[in-house]
Amino acid sequence: MVKLRKFSAYQNLERPYTRISKYKNKNFVRGGRPALKITKFEMGDPNGKFDTILFLNVRRTMNIRHNALESARMTSNRTLEKTLGKNYFLRLRVYPFHVLRENALAAGAGADRMSTGMQMAFGKPVGVAARVRDGQAVLELRLNKEHLNLGKESLVKAASKLPCSCKVVVA
Repeated sequence: MVKLRKFSAYQNLERPYTRISKYKNKNFVRGGRPALKITKFEMGDPNGKFDTILFLNVRRTMNIRHNALESARMTSNRTLEKTLGKNYFLRLRVYPFHVLRENALAAGAGADRMSTGMQMAFGKPVGVAARVRDGQAVLELRLNKEHLNLGKESLVKAASKLPCSCKVVVA
Protein backbone atom coordinates (compact mmCIF):
# COMPACT_ATOMS: atom_id res chain seq x y z
CA MET A 1 0.00 0.00 0.00
CA VAL A 2 1.38 3.37 -1.00
CA LYS A 3 1.71 5.97 1.76
CA LEU A 4 -0.11 9.28 1.42
CA ARG A 5 2.09 12.19 0.45
CA LYS A 6 2.33 15.00 3.03
CA PHE A 7 -0.65 17.34 2.69
CA SER A 8 1.61 20.38 2.49
CA ALA A 9 2.15 19.35 -1.14
CA TYR A 10 -1.55 19.90 -1.92
CA GLN A 11 -2.93 22.40 0.61
CA ASN A 12 -2.58 25.65 -1.37
CA LEU A 13 -5.36 26.65 -3.74
CA GLU A 14 -3.96 26.79 -7.25
CA ARG A 15 -5.63 26.82 -10.62
CA PRO A 16 -6.54 23.20 -11.49
CA TYR A 17 -4.36 22.09 -14.37
CA THR A 18 -6.20 20.58 -17.32
CA ARG A 19 -4.09 19.25 -20.13
CA ILE A 20 -4.93 20.95 -23.43
CA SER A 21 -2.69 20.38 -26.43
CA LYS A 22 -2.81 21.29 -30.10
CA TYR A 23 -1.95 17.64 -30.83
CA LYS A 24 -4.98 15.37 -30.50
CA ASN A 25 -3.14 12.34 -29.10
CA LYS A 26 -1.73 14.43 -26.22
CA ASN A 27 -5.02 16.19 -25.42
CA PHE A 28 -6.36 13.99 -22.61
CA VAL A 29 -6.96 13.71 -18.89
CA ARG A 30 -5.35 10.51 -17.71
CA GLY A 31 -6.74 8.21 -15.06
CA GLY A 32 -10.22 9.44 -14.13
CA ARG A 33 -11.19 10.05 -10.52
CA PRO A 34 -10.50 8.04 -7.34
CA ALA A 35 -13.33 6.69 -5.19
CA LEU A 36 -14.75 9.09 -2.60
CA LYS A 37 -14.30 8.11 1.06
CA ILE A 38 -17.24 10.23 2.27
CA THR A 39 -20.21 7.91 2.79
CA LYS A 40 -22.95 10.37 3.84
CA PHE A 41 -23.43 14.10 3.52
CA GLU A 42 -26.55 14.38 5.74
CA MET A 43 -27.04 12.68 9.12
CA GLY A 44 -29.77 12.76 11.73
CA ASP A 45 -33.32 13.98 11.15
CA PRO A 46 -33.60 16.22 8.04
CA ASN A 47 -37.30 16.96 8.67
CA GLY A 48 -36.97 17.86 12.37
CA LYS A 49 -37.82 21.32 13.73
CA PHE A 50 -34.75 22.76 15.42
CA ASP A 51 -34.28 26.27 16.83
CA THR A 52 -30.46 26.60 16.72
CA ILE A 53 -28.01 26.40 13.82
CA LEU A 54 -24.24 26.04 14.30
CA PHE A 55 -21.62 26.31 11.57
CA LEU A 56 -18.01 25.13 11.51
CA ASN A 57 -16.17 27.80 9.48
CA VAL A 58 -12.60 27.51 8.22
CA ARG A 59 -10.20 30.39 8.84
CA ARG A 60 -7.99 29.87 5.81
CA THR A 61 -8.36 29.39 2.06
CA MET A 62 -7.06 25.91 1.19
CA ASN A 63 -7.79 22.39 -0.06
CA ILE A 64 -9.19 19.82 2.38
CA ARG A 65 -8.77 16.14 1.45
CA HIS A 66 -11.79 13.84 1.37
CA ASN A 67 -10.37 11.57 4.08
CA ALA A 68 -10.05 14.54 6.47
CA LEU A 69 -13.66 15.55 5.76
CA GLU A 70 -14.88 12.00 6.39
CA SER A 71 -12.93 11.81 9.64
CA ALA A 72 -14.42 15.12 10.85
CA ARG A 73 -17.93 14.00 9.88
CA MET A 74 -17.60 10.65 11.69
CA THR A 75 -16.20 12.22 14.86
CA SER A 76 -18.93 14.85 15.12
CA ASN A 77 -21.71 12.42 14.23
CA ARG A 78 -20.57 9.82 16.78
CA THR A 79 -20.57 12.40 19.60
CA LEU A 80 -24.08 13.59 18.71
CA GLU A 81 -25.59 10.16 18.08
CA LYS A 82 -24.46 8.73 21.43
CA THR A 83 -26.31 11.38 23.44
CA LEU A 84 -29.09 12.77 21.23
CA GLY A 85 -30.11 9.72 19.21
CA LYS A 86 -31.58 11.18 16.00
CA ASN A 87 -32.62 14.54 17.53
CA TYR A 88 -30.25 16.67 15.40
CA PHE A 89 -29.35 17.32 11.75
CA LEU A 90 -25.73 17.42 10.59
CA ARG A 91 -24.79 18.32 7.02
CA LEU A 92 -21.42 18.35 5.27
CA ARG A 93 -21.56 21.55 3.22
CA VAL A 94 -18.60 21.06 0.85
CA TYR A 95 -17.99 18.49 -1.88
CA PRO A 96 -14.51 17.35 -2.95
CA PHE A 97 -14.37 18.00 -6.70
CA HIS A 98 -10.67 18.80 -7.09
CA VAL A 99 -8.60 15.78 -8.22
CA LEU A 100 -5.16 15.56 -6.60
CA ARG A 101 -2.48 14.10 -8.86
CA GLU A 102 0.98 12.73 -8.25
CA ASN A 103 3.80 12.13 -10.71
CA ALA A 104 5.55 9.39 -8.77
CA LEU A 105 9.23 8.95 -9.60
CA ALA A 106 10.99 5.73 -8.65
CA ALA A 107 14.30 5.99 -6.84
CA GLY A 108 16.99 3.40 -6.31
CA ALA A 109 18.50 0.62 -8.40
CA GLY A 110 16.77 0.01 -11.72
CA ALA A 111 14.75 3.23 -11.52
CA ASP A 112 15.95 4.35 -14.93
CA ARG A 113 13.94 1.57 -16.57
CA MET A 114 10.69 2.35 -14.69
CA SER A 115 10.46 6.11 -14.62
CA THR A 116 9.88 8.52 -17.50
CA GLY A 117 10.87 11.62 -15.51
CA MET A 118 9.11 14.77 -16.69
CA GLN A 119 8.05 13.35 -20.07
CA MET A 120 4.20 13.32 -20.09
CA ALA A 121 4.21 14.25 -16.38
CA PHE A 122 0.48 14.90 -15.91
CA GLY A 123 0.36 12.53 -12.92
CA LYS A 124 -1.97 9.82 -11.68
CA PRO A 125 -4.98 10.73 -9.52
CA VAL A 126 -4.31 9.89 -5.86
CA GLY A 127 -7.29 11.53 -4.16
CA VAL A 128 -9.83 14.35 -4.23
CA ALA A 129 -10.11 17.54 -2.21
CA ALA A 130 -12.67 20.22 -1.46
CA ARG A 131 -11.58 23.78 -2.23
CA VAL A 132 -12.67 26.02 0.65
CA ARG A 133 -12.38 29.79 1.12
CA ASP A 134 -11.74 31.79 4.28
CA GLY A 135 -14.93 31.92 6.39
CA GLN A 136 -16.75 29.19 4.42
CA ALA A 137 -18.91 26.72 6.39
CA VAL A 138 -17.73 23.12 6.19
CA LEU A 139 -20.26 21.58 8.59
CA GLU A 140 -23.78 22.73 9.49
CA LEU A 141 -25.49 21.46 12.65
CA ARG A 142 -29.15 22.01 13.57
CA LEU A 143 -30.35 21.17 17.07
CA ASN A 144 -32.41 22.50 19.98
CA LYS A 145 -31.09 25.22 22.28
CA GLU A 146 -30.78 22.97 25.36
CA HIS A 147 -28.13 20.88 23.54
CA LEU A 148 -26.06 23.89 22.39
CA ASN A 149 -22.95 23.01 24.45
CA LEU A 150 -22.96 19.44 23.15
CA GLY A 151 -23.21 20.74 19.57
CA LYS A 152 -20.28 23.10 20.08
CA GLU A 153 -18.23 20.29 21.61
CA SER A 154 -18.93 17.96 18.67
CA LEU A 155 -17.93 20.63 16.13
CA VAL A 156 -14.72 21.41 18.05
CA LYS A 157 -13.85 17.70 17.90
CA ALA A 158 -14.53 17.72 14.15
CA ALA A 159 -12.31 20.81 13.74
CA SER A 160 -9.37 18.91 15.25
CA LYS A 161 -9.54 16.48 12.29
CA LEU A 162 -9.23 19.23 9.68
CA PRO A 163 -5.85 20.58 8.48
CA CYS A 164 -6.69 24.22 9.31
CA SER A 165 -7.95 26.23 12.25
CA CYS A 166 -11.74 26.56 12.44
CA LYS A 167 -14.30 28.43 14.49
CA VAL A 168 -17.81 27.49 15.61
CA VAL A 169 -20.43 30.13 14.74
CA VAL A 170 -23.92 30.14 16.27
CA ALA A 171 -26.54 31.54 13.89
